[in-house]
Amino acid sequence: MDTYKPPYVIAEIGCNHKGDMDIAKELIKVAKIFCNANAVKFQKRNNKELLTEEQYNQPHPNPANSYGNTYGEHREYLEFDVSQHQELKTFCEDIGIDYSTSVWDLTSAREITSLNPNFIKIPSACNNNVKMLEWLCENYHGELHISTGMTSKDEIDDLVNLFKKHKRNKDLVLYNCTSGYPVPFEYVCLLDINLLIEKYKNDVKHIGFSGHHLGIAVDIAAYTLGANIIERHYTLDRTWKGTDHAASLEPMGLRKLTRDLNAVYKALKFKNQDILPIEQEQRKKLKNQKA
Repeated sequence: MDTYKPPYVIAEIGCNHKGDMDIAKELIKVAKIFCNANAVKFQKRNNKELLTEEQYNQPHPNPANSYGNTYGEHREYLEFDVSQHQELKTFCEDIGIDYSTSVWDLTSAREITSLNPNFIKIPSACNNNVKMLEWLCENYHGELHISTGMTSKDEIDDLVNLFKKHKRNKDLVLYNCTSGYPVPFEYVCLLDINLLIEKYKNDVKHIGFSGHHLGIAVDIAAYTLGANIIERHYTLDRTWKGTDHAASLEPMGLRKLTRDLNAVYKALKFKNQDILPIEQEQRKKLKNQKA
């Protein structure tokens, strides 16, 4: 009996498009055609709602990565409006890859819900926004994926209970995540996947893994532990200007990740007979040799 679900790989484009629709579409195309990813994901923010006036008008903490004179200007430069997101979703549908977006505030949740994607993501930073979560439970009918970085075990419990109260927990996907860019291996804490599975496997739809580490070995281990949805930040060039590129996979890395996850999925089976057909010829040739 097979015990593992097929891997589902999400290429997190986020804001790595640098505010350019042509780059965004190129990232989608490469993720589908070259990397064989299952989905791409963007981000949507209403910056005036999300940030205080002081936060909006202060300088970017790392000016070398800023696309504006203030943090607010920087964020607005990288923002696509709803019609642009509709264009990106249509582009995804045309080439056969799932489209999704992380929503950071209630206005963005309403806007992306109007596009009716297969799933919407709530980032770790917003998983305690009860007003937004309840609105999504009541008004959006697809899967809701939520990262648990920067989140205590009690807070995760509260989150799952909120979804149970709204009878939406079977549409909930919980991601193991450590919030850092990039995350050193000793802080990835993969065994927390076991804790999520032990506690919530009968309550939620899937357990996922959202990684901000380097390389792809950790993702294979996450899948083997039972996280069938794997999300990684992805860019065309890790040296590009912006805070997420350094913790992202380039196309060849993402291609190898999907290749290796699918190989491991095929391998994670029990033998269905003691001696497999592939072994019979070798057994005849090798097993009965004289010592």
